[in-house]
This record gives sequence, structure tokens and C-alpha cells, in this order.
Amino acid sequence: MSGGPAIGIDLGTTYSCVGYWRNDRIEILENDQGNRTTPSYVAFSDQERLSGNAAHNQAAFNPVNTIFDTKRLIGRKFSDETVQSDMKLWPFKVISDTKDRPIISVTFKGETKEFAAEEISSIVLSRLKQMAEDKIGSKVTDAVITVPAYFDQLQRQATKDAAQIAGINVLNIINEPTAAAVAYSLENSWSFTSKRSVLVFDLGGGTFDISLFTMEKGKVEVKATCGDTHLGGEDFDNRMVNHFIKEFNRKNKKDISENPRAIRKLRTACEKAKRVLSSATETMIEIDTLDGCDFQEKITRAKFEELNKDLFTKCIKTVDTCLIDAKMNKNDLHDVVLVGGSSRIPKVQQLLKELLNGKDLCRSINPDEAVAYGAAVQAAKLSGQGNDRVLCFELIEVTPLSLGTDVVGDVFRVIIPKNTAIPTKKMKNFLTSKDNQTTMSMKVLEGERVRVADNKLLGKFTLTGIEPAPRGTVSIDVCFDLKSDGILKVSAKNRKTGKEQGITVTSGRLSTQQMETMIEEAEKSKAEDEKYIKKGKARTAFGNCAIGLREKLEKMTVSSAAKKKADVAIEEAFKWLDAKKELAEVHVYEEKTRELKKLDIFSK
Repeated sequence: MSGGPAIGIDLGTTYSCVGYWRNDRIEILENDQGNRTTPSYVAFSDQERLSGNAAHNQAAFNPVNTIFDTKRLIGRKFSDETVQSDMKLWPFKVISDTKDRPIISVTFKGETKEFAAEEISSIVLSRLKQMAEDKIGSKVTDAVITVPAYFDQLQRQATKDAAQIAGINVLNIINEPTAAAVAYSLENSWSFTSKRSVLVFDLGGGTFDISLFTMEKGKVEVKATCGDTHLGGEDFDNRMVNHFIKEFNRKNKKDISENPRAIRKLRTACEKAKRVLSSATETMIEIDTLDGCDFQEKITRAKFEELNKDLFTKCIKTVDTCLIDAKMNKNDLHDVVLVGGSSRIPKVQQLLKELLNGKDLCRSINPDEAVAYGAAVQAAKLSGQGNDRVLCFELIEVTPLSLGTDVVGDVFRVIIPKNTAIPTKKMKNFLTSKDNQTTMSMKVLEGERVRVADNKLLGKFTLTGIEPAPRGTVSIDVCFDLKSDGILKVSAKNRKTGKEQGITVTSGRLSTQQMETMIEEAEKSKAEDEKYIKKGKARTAFGNCAIGLREKLEKMTVSSAAKKKADVAIEEAFKWLDAKKELAEVHVYEEKTRELKKLDIFSK
């Protein structure tokens, strides 16, 4: 830990958010566009690499080189069913490397470049880090980063790798609904005076989590967590996109499913329609020149709900499962907190309310910012920067899935059960299963199924040097050590000889050499990114100058000829700005600003 400022980062599927403890409170930081959330987008062009709003804004005309949804790739295998399904709707190209890891292929500066999901996520994190440094006014290296509660070991470790590439020291990885619960707790004084049971319903852009907590005297304790790392607003958008692809085909006899630019336009329109339908009962999808045809179609809230009925039902069933896991009755809940942009969907709220016997849903915290808020609280605590209330805050997480190993007969032996409080260290004793056995191979597994093959393989190792003896007579102690950030270390020790072997779960991770190469590339790109930011600021300054001069001109008493000349110059400036798709060099904006200010009418 550097001892400097520490930030909290909500690294979202579609949007990300940053919080920071300042002036005795959490402040959600704005980006250079004045927005408190930043698109988790990265784009590549012939001239530069873009991230955040800049990448999102050019997605329509550069779809195959604009990357999003990397949270749905990180820590996964290329052959995963969900990856194969998502690839059909992504305009960018995803290929497999020799270890079945998904690799994103783009054209950058005229060349084909390949990036791991961790590297793309690191670019988003770098953008958020730079944004924080600009707002705070000092270098930032430490952060608490949030992940979905149902992220497995590999996805958590991959997120830490992405942060390392971005030059961020991860103080802790915490679950998104837990961060939201922390935010909710600190915003309500009762959390330090009475005991309450709180359910956090976190439905975001790409992931869904349910967590049940008890809160008392500044302690937030997770009782149970359930969820789906592949369920959220993106899936609701996909249902609409597929619906309108069929409608477009029916009306125009054209299949646009293989046209990346058309799909990008349609997706953007569907995202907008989804938001509108949270407050209106119907809206229009209107797109000029969609694959050469103007497209206009109405969608009602009822149709949107019909398209996503099974997904909404799946969300509600997960709530029931979480209540059962926590051994809690729905009537015992004091509060139900909504988090994530997709929790605004009226049908979701209606179904949730019906399940919980009409219980009011809490909307007192901003669903888009609550996770970053909670992460920033934890960052302030771990860096010693918060007030007494924050520093005495206690957070007790649980593991979302059971962890264990294989035994004879292809059976999964659970060592750390699901919903065990972490950090935790648990040990089980194993005996040799064969006569004169000298080695013991062990698989580290995660899941809830009985058969080994039905659970996720996290890693494997072999303990050697076991003394030959009859089966069942040599004792091996297997230890699972799960840290507070969710990272797992496993070891096996021969009780008699003391010989030990173990691993930290790394299966599927980038190699040390790959990590070093990516860190070097990130450092090289830093200067380029800073140059781009300066160009963006110069563009904004020029635009603001033109706006200011126009306002000044309206109040001036001058000849009509002079006024017309100035008015034409200002309008030309606006036209030039609107026509420029790529950012110009800083000196170009500065020169144009000087030219405007030199007009006779303003220079007097």
C-alpha cells in the first residue's frame, strides 16, 4: 500500500464508476464529460486508441474495432457456451489461443492486433485511474475493485491481473452487492444502533447478484449469495435486437444479422428504448438508413416484457433460492435494496414485490453509483483515510460456491462449503487409496455438483515422495486457504514426513511473460492516452470559447455588419467542430481559439 489516496472502482459490464473519500464523505467522481459513470468501452482506429465516452461515441461507424462486454470474457474459456453464444451478437472478432483463452482481434493503425480480455479491462481501469488522478490532484495506485458475487476464482484472479497491468495495487476484491450493502448501511444511521436483515437485488448490465445481509453496530455480514454472471441488461437488449432483426427481415426481405454496423445501430436504439420503457408504456425504434432502408417500429412495454419473460422469472427464482440458502423467511426481511441500472425495469420490480408479499423496495441510494460508493468506503478503511465510523466498519463476506477436491470414484469432496464466511482456512484428511502409493494427484474444484466432471476445474497439482505403504495407512492433510479478496491457496502435506506441495489457483491465467509484456505496452500507451486527453480538453476549450463569444455577441451593441461577420465566424467554428470525427492536434484548437478572439468585435 502506497499510503496515498485509495479509490473504489465498480468495474461494470457496460458502465464503470469511481468513488473516493474526501471531506469526510464519499464523492463519486465525474469524468471529462461531466458524467458520473463511464462506458466500459475501448476502441481502436487507424490513428489512436480510445476508451470510455470517446470509444462509445464512435461505436456506430467503427463497430468491428470497438470492444465492450469484456467482463463477460474475463477469466472464461473460449469454448464456454456463454462465450460462443455472445460472439454471435458481438461485432468484434473473438478467437481462441492455444490454451482455449478468448482473444480479441482488432485492426489498429493498419495492423491486426490481438488482446486478452484482461488487457482490454486494464485499458478501462487505466482510464478510470487517470480520471481519478485528474480529479484528486495526485497520483493514485491503490484501489478496491468490485466483482459480481458469483464470479469464480479464475474470474477474480483475472480481474486482479487486469488491475496489475493498469498499474493499480488491489487492496481488496469485494462483491458488488456487498459494496452496495455497505453504501446502504452507511447512509442509514440505524445500521449502528439496531440489527436488520437486508436483501440486495443487484441487476446490472451483464451480471445479476442477490445477497442477504445482517447489519448491526457497523458490521455487515453476508448470510447467503446467489446469482448469475451472465444475466443482465445486455441480455434484455439482445432479445430486442433479435426481435427487430426478424421484423426488419420480414418487412425488407434483408437479413442484417451479419452486418456489424447495422447491428450496432440497432443495439444502440434498443438500449435507448429499454430505458424509455422504464417510464413510458411504449416508444419508437427509429433508425435512418439501416442497411440502406429507413426503419421505424413501435415497441410497447408489454412486448418488451413478453420478450424477456423467462429472464425476469429467472431473476425472481434466484431470490427464492437465496432466502432458502440463508435459512430466512421473506417476512423476516427489513429492507430490500435495488442496485444496478436494470433494477429500474418496472416488471422486475413488480415480480420482486409480489414474491416478497408486497414489501416496499428501497430506492434511496443511486443504483448506478451504490457499488462504487461501497468500494470507496472499503478503500478508505483499508488506507486509513476514513472517519471513525468508516474505520470501525466490519465487513464479513462469504464464498458464493463450494470449493473442494476429487476423491476416488469421481466424487467431489467439499472442503469449504458455499456461503462460508471468508477469510477462512479449512483442512481435511485424506488417506492413500492404493498399496505402495508414492504420489497423490489432486484437482481443485469449484461448484455444487456431486460428480467431479460437473464442477469447474480451477487447477491441479501432485504431492510426491509419499513413503510406500499399504493403502489407507498414509495420512495426507489437504488445506484450503481462502483470502478476504477471494483468492484461493491449496496445499497438501504428508503428515509423517512433513513434505508439502501446493498451488495458488492460476489455471487459465496469463503467463508471467505475457503479464510483463502487457504492462510494458500499457506504459507505452500511457503517453499516447495522455496526448488524446489533452486534445479532448483543447477541443472542449475551443467549443466553450465559441459558445461564450456567441453569448457575448448577443449582448453587444454593434453594427449589423460587424455582428454578422462575427456570427458567421462563430457558426463556421461550430460546423468545423461537428465535421471533425477525429480529434485534431492541440495546437490546431489553440490557433482557432486565438483566431476567434482576434475578431475586431472582440479584440477592442
